[in-house]
Amino acid sequence: MNPPGVYRLVDAVTPAVLVLSGPAARDEVPGLCDDVRELLAVTGAGVVVCDVAGLGPPGLAAVDLLARLELAARRAGGRIRLRDPDPALRSLLRFVGLRLQVEGETEEREPALGVEEEVEPGQPAV
Repeated sequence: MNPPGVYRLVDAVTPAVLVLSGPAARDEVPGLCDDVRELLAVTGAGVVVCDVAGLGPPGLAAVDLLARLELAARRAGGRIRLRDPDPALRSLLRFVGLRLQVEGETEEREPALGVEEEVEPGQPAV
C-alpha cells in the first residue's frame, strides 16, 4: 500500500494527482491539506485530483477527510476532484450533502457535452 499523500506533479494544464490509500489517521489530515494547497500553488491548475480508489471502506472518517481537503483547496482558490470513488462512498457523500466533483461527470448546472438547448424563434437571448 502507498502511504497517504503520495502525489505526482504535472504541468499547469493537467491537474496534479494526490493518491489517498488506506484510511488516513486523524493526525495525517493536516499534512494532506498542506499537500493539496502546495499542489494547487505549484501547478496553478486550480484542481487537484484525489485518487480515492484505495481509500478503504467508506465511512465518516473518509467523508471528514474529503471535506477538509475540499475546504483547504477552496481556501487556496481551487477544488478537488475525485477519481475512482467507491459507489458506497459516493452515496455517503450525497447523503451528508457534500457535493464533490468526480472525474468523468459533468458539473452541476452544466449540460452534458453534445447537448444543445433549443430556443424558440423570437425569444430574447438570456
